[in-house]
Order: sequence, then structure tokens, then C-alpha cells
Amino acid sequence: MMRTTRLHKNTRALSLAAALLCALTAGQVLAQSGQAAQATAPAAAKPGSGFLPPASSSAKVIDSIHVVVNDEVITKNEVAGRVAQVAQNLKARNAQLPDQATLERQVVESMIVERAQVQLAKEMGVRIDDRTLDATIGRIAEGQQMSVQQMRNQMEKEGMTFAQFREDVRNEIMLQRLREHEVDSKIQISEAEIDTYLTAAKTAAAEKVEMEIAQILVRVPENASPEQIAARRARAEEVSRQLRTGADFAKAAATYSDAPDALKGGEIGWRDPDRLPPLFAGELRKLQPGQITPIIKTNVGFHILKMSNKRSLAESTDKAVVQQTRARHILIKPTPTMTEGEVKRKLLELKEKMANNAATFEELARLHSQDGSASKGGDLGWLEPGDTVPEFENAMNTLKLGEVSDVVQSQYGFHLIQVAERKSQDVTQQKERAQARNVIRERKMQEAMEDWLRQLRDRAYVEFREEQ
Repeated sequence: MMRTTRLHKNTRALSLAAALLCALTAGQVLAQSGQAAQATAPAAAKPGSGFLPPASSSAKVIDSIHVVVNDEVITKNEVAGRVAQVAQNLKARNAQLPDQATLERQVVESMIVERAQVQLAKEMGVRIDDRTLDATIGRIAEGQQMSVQQMRNQMEKEGMTFAQFREDVRNEIMLQRLREHEVDSKIQISEAEIDTYLTAAKTAAAEKVEMEIAQILVRVPENASPEQIAARRARAEEVSRQLRTGADFAKAAATYSDAPDALKGGEIGWRDPDRLPPLFAGELRKLQPGQITPIIKTNVGFHILKMSNKRSLAESTDKAVVQQTRARHILIKPTPTMTEGEVKRKLLELKEKMANNAATFEELARLHSQDGSASKGGDLGWLEPGDTVPEFENAMNTLKLGEVSDVVQSQYGFHLIQVAERKSQDVTQQKERAQARNVIRERKMQEAMEDWLRQLRDRAYVEFREEQ
């Protein structure tokens, strides 16, 4: 039971953390230093405002269909709102803006890919309940050092509806879950790959650095013809030529790039080069801050990377030592014929038997515990921090060796807990391998994500409507 608990707990925490990061990145609510919130639907900004009012705020605007994506539409007001949002965000980064027609084309393409993802998530039955949504919004508010009500009041004061913000965050969480299912879960990493990485890392003499990078991607359609590939290469070469003659990288990314980060000026942020695809890392290591790579060809398309800055990273040599606890438990679950009160009384009776030496913990666990550890006298083996749910772990950590807990409630039922042994364990090697696995996963993730988005876009039915 507890090993299953570990997986459930960690998956839930990682999912929520990833969803929160996604929401904070793509849907930031309260802008700092006058930056606009990243919410879908604004048409124009109030002067000096941190938020953008909804596109529907002007009764004079008559909406119409701009593009059909599968069986849904994106309206002209939606596009206008997103264009205004992106323009304001690029200005906040001091990036030069492309011309209006180019900016609108890039925005529409981004919205098409986004809408296709939302549709696929719904088709696959991905649903985000209100409890998960409320928890995520609570964390966003906490990150802004506000209560949810204060955040809501500020949004409404600036012209953004809280209901729309909730749906934006719901969609972001839903898309994160979709990507986890469609991309993350399909990345395979072998033990041999980990061994190879660790050997290379230990023999590398290069300084450990982190790089701030940006990218421009000229995507090649799936199953492209030689003519299409040649046309895309020519486009990439023209972009490279412009950059080498002084063009602004952020403007070029917003104008030409097909990557998801195009409308952020191509900014990817700070990355450990070890966590990038080897082809990218190899070229980036040759650069000084401000320089760009030659055109890099992958199965997704043609990439141009910029190394904006770099900084040294101190390599940690500390050992990773954790306290491990060998614990036993007796678990009894309430049923329609046994109430919670009756379960608690039953467990207290068992605890009294132990106190009176009428039976041992192991004997009573074999007779009464309702999980897979019963046959082992309730023995859960060696547990590390995070292996069990918080209620269980907190109670376990307060016990002395041999001591039996009071009745503890968790999502699985009611427990009696006993600590058999404790020890400190050096898990440095396990930690190194876990970190190596994460590095290799990140190397594979970027290309896998770009490839998946390309396939999703190529499969979508898209119809652009003429001006009405």
C-alpha cells in the first residue's frame, strides 16, 4: 500500500507543480513593473495598467470568424486581443516588433496550435475539477503575495474577468496533463544511457556553465517534399543572413520562428547545456555571449540558436544522506457495515492488547490489517522522506523505537504505526543517477515536444475565412 502511495503522491505533486509553473508562465495574473497579465481576450490596454481589458469591452466592435480549427472557430476579436497582448509583452522585453501583418500571422498560428491541443485534451477526456483548479489559483495568488480575493479584486479593477482567468488556468493545467500523457510518458531512458552520461560527466574537464539561450525554428512539415524542404532551408538561410548583418534576434523570432516561444522573442531562458540535445549543446559551447549558431538541421526543421549570456555553476560535492525508517502498520478501512467510530475503537482495542502484552504488533497486523503488508506482520520495509502520505509520515517521525502511535487517519483509512528501526543512508549514487535520468529526459524532451506539436498542427483541419 505504501509503495503505491509513494507513486500516487509524487505523481500528484509533480503534476500540480508542473501545472502551476505552466499557469504562472503562460497565464501570469499580476504583472510586475507594469507588465501585462498573460490572459486570453484583451483588445487594448488601459494606459499604465497591469491588465488588459476584454475585447468585448467595446460595443462598437462587431465580431466575425477569422479561422476554423477542426470544428471550432477563432474570432477576429480573439485574434485582436491576443495581438495586443503579445505586442505589449514584446515591448516589455524591449524587443523590436515585426510589422502588424506578420505579428498577426504568427499569433494566429500560435492560437491554432493551442486550440488543437485543447480539442485533443477534451477528446481524450482530460478534465480538471474545481478542487484542482482552486488549489492552483491559490498557489498563483500566494506567489504574488496576495489572497485569492485580493487578486480577484485587482483583476476586476483592471478590467479582466475572474471567470475568464479561471478558464485560462484550467486550460493550461489541461494542456500540461495532455503533454505529460502524449510526450513525457513516451520518453524512454535506459540504464546504459545513464551509465554513459555519468562516465562522460566525470571525465569532462570543461567548466560547468549555464547558458541563457533563445531560438528560431523554421519548421519542416511532416512528410515534406524535397521542394518544401529546400524552401524552408532558404527561409532559414535568409533569417541567418539578416541576423549576421545586425537584425534584432527577438524581432526575427517573432517574425519567422515556428517555435512555441516565438512570440516571446524566442527566449528559452537559462539552461544547463548538458540538458540540451547534444547537437545543440555542441554548437552553443563554441559561442560567446551575443553570438548565434550556424543553421542546425533536425527532424523537426532548421534551428538557429543564440547564446545570450552564460554563467558558471558550482558543482556540488556534498553527499546525499537521508534518514530511513523501517515501520510497521495496521490499516483498517471504514465500510458500510463498520463506521469510522467503530474502526477507531477497534484499533484502540488492538493497541491496548499490545500494551498488556496479550499479542505482538506483528501478530495483530497479520490478523487485522487490510493491505498487502498484513502477511508480513505489517512490515512496510525501509521508508525515506516522501515515500508515504504526510499524515502517516508526520506521525511516524514522532515515534520512538518500538512505540505504537495513536490512531492516525489518512486517505487510505485508519492506522496504528510502529517504528522498528532507523538509520542514515548515503543515497549519493541513487541521487546522481536520478539527476542523470532527468538531464537525459530534458535533452529528449525539447525535440519530442516540437515534433509532437508539428504533427498535431499538420493533422488539424484549418480554414482561413476571407475578410468580411
